[in-house]
Amino acid sequence: MKKALVVRGGWEGHSPVQATDMFIPGLTDAGFDVEIAEDLDVYTDAEKLAATDLIVQCWSMGKLTPEQCEGLVSAVRAGTGFAGWHGGVVATFQDSPDYLRMVGGVFLYHPPEFLDYEVRMERAQSDHPIVAGLPDFTVHTEQYWMLSDALNTVLATTEFGPPEQPVTMPVAWTRNWGAGRIFFSAIGHRTEDLWDPAVYTLTHRGLVWASRQVVQ
Repeated sequence: MKKALVVRGGWEGHSPVQATDMFIPGLTDAGFDVEIAEDLDVYTDAEKLAATDLIVQCWSMGKLTPEQCEGLVSAVRAGTGFAGWHGGVVATFQDSPDYLRMVGGVFLYHPPEFLDYEVRMERAQSDHPIVAGLPDFTVHTEQYWMLSDALNTVLATTEFGPPEQPVTMPVAWTRNWGAGRIFFSAIGHRTEDLWDPAVYTLTHRGLVWASRQVVQ
């Protein structure tokens, strides 16, 4: 049985307990033994992380100690998968450049109001197991402006900004960091966002995909 570690906490505005609880039954059904950690010191437990196939992180507006950052990044480089959504991944640990390089992006801005915006699947990735068969869809929530890098495989995008000067912004991506797989989705400010069937499917598939890859 694979092992998943859910690391949750930080700013309560992103409902880390309620949001992660939504995905635990699906992980269990997918064959994961799920453990929960609500203390970032879990990232200093090298033995535990080495035995973990997937870390699901929902920890907004936090800070990592150098030891915590090194433990997490080293585990992912060695093959532990890492996945999550919204501010629990890209709006946290911004004092830790090694963490930001690992996840491949950082949150910069969102408009103060919720917006209706379209999420478009990248046609070049239509066969990717995370988005295969998923149609484009519309959400009403925060729209994230982020910086990201070219190592990401972008699975879904949105148009951000005024119609006369739109910017294509990633919504979901994957990447490899050493031997580890990473999945991120920008959607998930509220649990209502995550319950949207398309968002839930995208997120659940992403979590499962990011799990450690076992070489036969």
